[in-house]
Amino acid sequence: MAVLLCWPMDTGRYFEVGRSGEIVDRSGRLLYAFLNRGEQWCFYRGAEEVGTYVVEATVAAEDGRFYGHWGVDPLAVGRAAWQNVRAGRVVSGASTLTMQVVKNGEGRRYDRTVLGKVFEALQAVRLDLRTEKREILEAYLNTAPYGLNLVGVEAAARRYFGKPARELTLPEAALLAGLPKAPAGLMPLENGEAALARRNYVLSRMLEDGYITQAEHDEAVGAPLGAVWHDFPAVSAHLAMHLREKARGRRVAVTLDADVQRSAERLVGRALRRGRPEITNAAAIVVDVASAEVLARVGSGDFYDTPGGGQVDACRALRSPGSALKPFTYALAIERNVLYASEMLLDDTLDLGAYNPGNFDGAYNGLVSAGDALRYSLNVPAVLVLDRVGVPELEGLLRSVGIETLKRSEYHGLGLTLGNCEVTLEDLTGAYTALANLGVWRPVKTVAGEGGGTGRRVLSPGTCLSIYETLEQPLPGEWASNVVQARGAMPRACFKTGTSTGYHDAWAFVFNAQYVVGVWMGNNDGRGSGRLVGAEAALPLAAAIFRALPVMNRPAWPAPGDAMRRATVCAASGLPTGPWCRRTKEVFLPAGQYLHRVCDVCRPEDGGGVGEWWPGSARGWDLARVGEGVRVARDAPELRHAGLRIREPVNDAEYVLTGEPRGDRIRLSASIDAETELYWYINGRYFGNSSPENPLLLTLSAGEHTLACMAPDGSLDRVEFRVSEPRGGLGFKRQS
Repeated sequence: MAVLLCWPMDTGRYFEVGRSGEIVDRSGRLLYAFLNRGEQWCFYRGAEEVGTYVVEATVAAEDGRFYGHWGVDPLAVGRAAWQNVRAGRVVSGASTLTMQVVKNGEGRRYDRTVLGKVFEALQAVRLDLRTEKREILEAYLNTAPYGLNLVGVEAAARRYFGKPARELTLPEAALLAGLPKAPAGLMPLENGEAALARRNYVLSRMLEDGYITQAEHDEAVGAPLGAVWHDFPAVSAHLAMHLREKARGRRVAVTLDADVQRSAERLVGRALRRGRPEITNAAAIVVDVASAEVLARVGSGDFYDTPGGGQVDACRALRSPGSALKPFTYALAIERNVLYASEMLLDDTLDLGAYNPGNFDGAYNGLVSAGDALRYSLNVPAVLVLDRVGVPELEGLLRSVGIETLKRSEYHGLGLTLGNCEVTLEDLTGAYTALANLGVWRPVKTVAGEGGGTGRRVLSPGTCLSIYETLEQPLPGEWASNVVQARGAMPRACFKTGTSTGYHDAWAFVFNAQYVVGVWMGNNDGRGSGRLVGAEAALPLAAAIFRALPVMNRPAWPAPGDAMRRATVCAASGLPTGPWCRRTKEVFLPAGQYLHRVCDVCRPEDGGGVGEWWPGSARGWDLARVGEGVRVARDAPELRHAGLRIREPVNDAEYVLTGEPRGDRIRLSASIDAETELYWYINGRYFGNSSPENPLLLTLSAGEHTLACMAPDGSLDRVEFRVSEPRGGLGFKRQS
C-alpha cells in the first residue's frame, strides 16, 4: 500500500477543465462566451472568485470534513458501510470532494462496485497527498455537473440566476451546491420542488456546520427558488467573432468597458428605430484618447436582425468618408506652413477644367476664414487648400495615421479631401484619435496587453490645437440658453461630420482630450437616402454616445502650454501683417509655424493712402501672392457673405465705454433677426441665441473682439470691433 501511495502520479488530468471561450471586458466582466469542444458551458473560476457562500455551501453539502481528511473520510466510509450492510445493497456513498474530482478526471470510469470505490479512494488519497485543498476544491467547482450542459458553478450561476457566482445570495448558492448530487433530477428549471427540498437540506447542513446562523438559515429557507433561464451575455458580438479562435478554451481580456458598450448598443438601436426604413444600419466606436484603447465597438445595429446581414462588421466595411477627411487636409497645410487658420479663403465657383467642386447646399459664402471654412465644411476652400499642399502629401499623412485602405495605384486627385476614396470607421476613428492626442498616433487596440508603446508623432501639438479651436462647437441639443448656462459641468467637445456623394454614408466624429466617438450610418446594400446626412443622422447619435460617457479625472481639453503663440495679422486677409496693413488683430497660431507668408492684399495707392487688391477668382487663391489682383473698396459686398449680415456692431467700429449704469451695452442685430433664431459667438466662444421675441444684449468690455452670427441653415457672418477706455472687468456677460 505504501508503494502505491508513493508511486509517481500525473495529477494534471484531474485539474484539466474543458473551458468555454470567454471574452471579458477591462474589468473582467463577461461580454461573450462560446461552447467548449464538448458543446458544454464551462467558465473556469478560481476558488476565491466564486464567493464564500458557494464554497461553504459546497463543502457542507458534499464533504463536511473536507479540510480534516486525506482524500477519504473514514467516518463517512463507516457510516455508509453500515447503512449498506443493513439494506443489503448500496444505498449510501462516502465520496469526498477529492474522490469526485478523481471520478471527473478519470471520465467517471469507476463504477459503483466495491472494487471501483476502492480504486477511487486510493487515487483520492494519492491526489490529496500531492496537492493543496484549495486546488482540489477549485477543480471540483469547475468540473462538477449542474444540469443541462452546464459544467462548473460559474456557468450554472449565470444560466439559472443571470449573475457571476461571486454575487450569489445564500439561498442561491445553497441551491447550486446541491445540484451535482443528481443534476438531472434536481435541475431547478424542470424539477423545482426537488431542487427546493435539496436546497433546504444544504442550508440545514450549513447551519449544523456553523457556517450560518439560525436567523440566516430561517430567512434563506423562506426565500423562493428564484431560478429561471438566463441567456449568457452577448455583448460586442462582432469583436467576439474576430477573437473566436484566440478565445478557444481560454479567457481573452479586451479593452472594452461593458457599461459603455451596452450604452452605445442601446443608443445605436434607438437611432435606427427613428431612422427606418431609410436608414437600416449603423456602427460606432469609442476610443480612450490617452491609451488609444477601444471602450466600445458596435459593428451593426443588430447582430441577428439587420437588413443585408447584421453579422457584417460595419466598423471594418469600406465606405466613402465624405467631408470627414477635411480636418486632415487643413492640419497638413498648417503643418507645412502653407495655411494659417486665420487667413481668408474664397468660397466661390471654382473651374478646374474637368473638375468643378461645389458646396453641399449648392450655395457659396464668399470670403471666409480658413477656420470657418473647415468648421462649416465648405468644399471649394478645402479643394484650394489641398491644391496648395498636394494630393500625394495628404495621402501620406492619411496612411501615417493608420488609413491603409488608400490604394497607391488609384488616382484620387483634389477630390480626395471631399472623400472620393474608401476608408473604414475603425481606421478613421484611429486617425481622429491622433488629432485628439495632439498629433501622436498609435494603433487603436481592442485586446488588453497588446500594442501600446509611446506612439509616433505625425503632427505638431500646435497644429492639432488649431484644429481643436476650429472644430469646437456645441453639440446637437445644446444650443438652448439654459444648456449653455449649465455648460460648466459639460466637457468641451469638437465635432466633424461627413456625407458621401449620393447620400450613401453619413459620418460623425466627436472628440476632446478624453474620448473620440466615431459613427457611421447607412445601408448594407449601399442604398442612398436623403436622410443620410452626417449632421442630421450621424451627429445626433455620436453626440448622444459622447455625452453618455463616464466622467474622467483628467482634463477634457488640452492645455496649450507653449505650443501656441500670439501673432498679429491683417484684419482684412488674416495673414501676418505686411508693411501696408493698417487694420490688425491678434490671433493665436502654432508656435512652430513660420510667419513668412505676409499679406499682399494691402498696398499703397498711386495717389497716396492704402488700398486693397484681391484675386479675381478662387483658382490659385493665395492672399500672400495676389499678383496683379483686382482693386476693391474695403468690405466690398461681393467678398462678404451673400445672405446673413450683422448690422450691430458695425464691422471695424470702435466703441467708447461711458461707465454709466446699463449704458455700456449694445443690442446685437442682424439682417434676418426678425425672421428666425440666430446663434452668436464672441471671440470664438458660444455666447447665446436671439429670436424675434428675445433680442440679445452684449455688455461691452475693453479690447479687440470678433463677433460671429450663424443662422439655422448654417449661413454665417462675422465682424471685428474695438472697445476703448475700459471700465470694470474684461469678460462679456450675457443678458436677456
